[in-house]
Amino acid sequence: MAREYMRILVVDDEQNYREVLKMILTAKGYDVDTAGNGQEGLDLLEKGAYDVVISDLKMPVMDGYAMLQQIRQRQYDTEVIILTAFGTIEKAVETMKAGAYTYVTKGNDPEELLIELEKIGEIRRISRENRMLREKMVGDYMLESRNDRVNQMMRLAERAAASDSNILILGESGSGKEVLASFIHGRSSRARENFMELNCQSISESILESELFGHEKGAFTGADRRRIGYFESSDGGTLFLDEIGGISLNLQSKLLRAIENKKIYRLGSSNQISVDFRLITATNRDLKKDMEEGSFRSDLFYRISTIVLEIPPLRRRREDIPLFIDYFVKKFSYEMKKENIQMDPEVRRVLENYDYPGNIRELKNLIERLLVLSDQGEIRPEYLPMDMARFLPGEGGAGASGHGAAGAGAAGHGAGGAGRGDMAAGAADGAADFAGTLKEYRAQAEKAYIQQLIQKHPDDMNRVAQILSISRRQLFNKMVEYGLK
Repeated sequence: MAREYMRILVVDDEQNYREVLKMILTAKGYDVDTAGNGQEGLDLLEKGAYDVVISDLKMPVMDGYAMLQQIRQRQYDTEVIILTAFGTIEKAVETMKAGAYTYVTKGNDPEELLIELEKIGEIRRISRENRMLREKMVGDYMLESRNDRVNQMMRLAERAAASDSNILILGESGSGKEVLASFIHGRSSRARENFMELNCQSISESILESELFGHEKGAFTGADRRRIGYFESSDGGTLFLDEIGGISLNLQSKLLRAIENKKIYRLGSSNQISVDFRLITATNRDLKKDMEEGSFRSDLFYRISTIVLEIPPLRRRREDIPLFIDYFVKKFSYEMKKENIQMDPEVRRVLENYDYPGNIRELKNLIERLLVLSDQGEIRPEYLPMDMARFLPGEGGAGASGHGAAGAGAAGHGAGGAGRGDMAAGAADGAADFAGTLKEYRAQAEKAYIQQLIQKHPDDMNRVAQILSISRRQLFNKMVEYGLK
């Protein structure tokens, strides 16, 4: 089995000692940074994560014991090994009581330290595998389905997992693309190795390249230390790039070369590094349309899409909604230590018939909200969000006129989801009180619908435009026309 990849920080005020130790550890395959005292060490820990800190006990500015206390107080996920001289062993034992993993006597055979690092690596590997097993159990449940299309997709995913072929997962936001990618990794021959996940839309273009390829110290302004990128960290395992559709053409070309050659260069380095990874990508965009418009490379598309898996939105697998409701109620009941939760039948009817434009993620967040608000083991109608409460009988909206969430489910199978069904019903209820022209009435309904979508997706105007099937520019013009913000 390959040595567990770990980032190590060596903290010692003796420059020669820490540089020699860095050489020894680097030769063993560890990624090593150094600091001259405890304060410098904390500054580096603030900037990036380390698996292990190896620290001298006696240092100026801040000693190893004070740094250990700060590491535990700040709850950094790192183990600490204390280096000590013969005369300070009693103090080193105190550091173990304060949370250090162990201590090693300076001047002893370096093999003693290497053995301790091997132990830590094995502990972290087992911990990671246990976490992946828990996630896999959750993923397995979330991927259970009564829907023929989903089950067919899962059979294909099972077969694809046995290969090293590149996989492209398509689906709307919140539909479970990350869960499916993790499921595939867990079923593959690489399951015991790293599963590295990166959302390409969550960070800026310049940072994304550094995150993917890594960089050397001094590669650019602010690069004060070497950084291992996601490609290297995925060596032997799986790299999952989510929302790949929005990256620039320049970065697409670099990504294509890395995928084809399985070789990369860190930013600021001319040394070629071989990497062995399995690639899974995902997007909620129409990449074929992007190719036609010239914003996505066709050669990259065909490289990443050896196998394509498409997850249907939740509104098109309605028979699975009761499964998810029951699962998330059990999950959050357990986490919140709430027992014997009872859900009002009307609440369940609304939940089962709502269209969920945010898909499984929206349903999950909604169930969590209901469990937080539940009192004396009851989930009552008044706990529903306002845009769903209108579907309840007697509310004077869609539910009262028999066009509630079920009506939205029947009418709202487009991207707009429940909003379209309840909008039509609400408009019918309010028409009798309106005295303007048809054009004015249509404008009023359009304004109300756009406002509802903006409130639902306040930070994602792309999503609002997508639901409305118009461009962002057209959406902006409508917002100006109707005075919406």
